[in-house]
Amino acid sequence: MNKISLESIDKSNWEEAIKLSVKEEQHTFIASNLYSIAEVQFLDNFYAKGIYIDNKMIGFTMYGIDPDDNNYWIYRLMIDKEYQRKGIGVQAIYLIIEKIRDINDKNIPLIMIGYNPENLSAKFAYKKAGFIETELSSWGEQLAKFTL
Repeated sequence: MNKISLESIDKSNWEEAIKLSVKEEQHTFIASNLYSIAEVQFLDNFYAKGIYIDNKMIGFTMYGIDPDDNNYWIYRLMIDKEYQRKGIGVQAIYLIIEKIRDINDKNIPLIMIGYNPENLSAKFAYKKAGFIETELSSWGEQLAKFTL
């Protein structure tokens, strides 16, 4: 497998990020990368990153400290439709966990995620990476946690 890495979204690569797309049936599961790049401009302690294999962006993630519960949250994780079902999503989750550990100077104990209960790809990827489902949120997403 080629080397996977996370690189900051900036003026040099944001257009590449917004060209990435999930499969048609997955569009209802995640906000667009364009929306996420706009949203992260107004969130303190959040990072937007491109997921790369070698020098090619093949996915996008956004993570940071949620001000509501002061836990780390992975708000977005998407792998382009051409690169799905190759184990890259799970590798990306491991890499995000590693990056959060590196910046976790506040000793925050949890990484949280929420996903549509019908999104079985997300469910299995997060479970394989060590996330444990907790409950359904008031907004209808399945929540899961990873203890740092």
